[in-house]
Amino acid sequence: MLSHLILGCSPYYFRYGGAPRFGGGGGGSRGGPPQGKFGNPGERLRKKHWNMDELPKFEKNFYQEHPDVTQVENYLRSKEVTVKGRDCPKPMMKFHEANFPNYVMDVIAKQGWAEPTPIQAQGWPLALSGKDMVGIAQTGSGKTLAYLLPAIVHIQHQPFLEHGDGPICLVLAPTRELAQQVQQVAAEYGRASRLKSVCVYGGAPKGPQIRDLERGVEICIATPGRLIDFLEAGKTNLRRCTYLVLDEADRMLDMGFEPQIRKIVDQIRPDRQTLMWSATWPKEVRQLAEDFLKQYVQINVGALQLSANHNILQIVDVCNDGEKDDKLLRLLEEIMSEKENKTIIFTETKRRCDELTRRMRRDGWPAMGIHGDKSQQERDWVLNEFKYGKAPILIATDVASRGLVFLT
Repeated sequence: MLSHLILGCSPYYFRYGGAPRFGGGGGGSRGGPPQGKFGNPGERLRKKHWNMDELPKFEKNFYQEHPDVTQVENYLRSKEVTVKGRDCPKPMMKFHEANFPNYVMDVIAKQGWAEPTPIQAQGWPLALSGKDMVGIAQTGSGKTLAYLLPAIVHIQHQPFLEHGDGPICLVLAPTRELAQQVQQVAAEYGRASRLKSVCVYGGAPKGPQIRDLERGVEICIATPGRLIDFLEAGKTNLRRCTYLVLDEADRMLDMGFEPQIRKIVDQIRPDRQTLMWSATWPKEVRQLAEDFLKQYVQINVGALQLSANHNILQIVDVCNDGEKDDKLLRLLEEIMSEKENKTIIFTETKRRCDELTRRMRRDGWPAMGIHGDKSQQERDWVLNEFKYGKAPILIATDVASRGLVFLT
């Protein structure tokens, strides 16, 4: 795969993979979470003081090693998987080795997967063993199933939800787009297992989300800001949460969500199982892992300094500002002549995104734009047009820069 980056003074650029520079967020005007009406988000939530002697016990170790899981060194080496930590179970190289329920295996078979991805092969036995873990892998590595399928097993072994109970599994995600993607997968496997899930995010009406939460859901996928709102308003609680997932933790920190994450985690019992997923491993993410996880095992797929998909060839073209538009047009002409011609152009600002989209459409290019000021309905429609090739050029701000997997 080829990635072409044009650098100049104008704020737009190409990227097919990669992660934002760490520290770009932080609560300012560029993507950080806004302050709430009553001050900082979550300031009305008080840290819970848990009495471990009074908490009901729960089971989180469901792993039984399959007889076929034997020699693994060659597998780990060939898949570039490194493991750090104690008592790590051996990877599962075939789906049947996971001993998932039949209804889960039926969905896997229907989707036609040949074998687990490396992060699934090593992540499933860890998650099923009840261990805390950190997974570092590129977008598209299969991490969503790496934590959702063990979550289903975990939930099925807990007592049924009662009226007023919050979710058993909580997945925190940085953006509504990623949250919606996770919800699609959770809904597909949840139908087979009769588990209910809800996607909680800003930019959409609160009413339907509140009604779903009040009816009772086993799985909640949420962005930090909207979940904080519901927790403060008493619309849900995390008393029953025993399985916590932090998806794209580096991205959440980059967007300035660390205070909200800490407020949310304070509402969850300390003996929970926690799984953290990240594309990079900077010191800020390491500190978060040290604070939230206990005796965790770290899985890394690819280089530890991973910041982008290492299977992508990236080309950087440095040019003057005046040359940039001509280079962009010539590059697009080359790309559009190919069979695989989907292209994403990233801009620094929403205004630039709109300007570039209008100009390209005026010149006859099949382009559409997406950024945070678009309505959720419009954003979903644009992403579908791009996904199915009706508009092969997507112009976007960093709202779509990470975690979106466009599958045809």
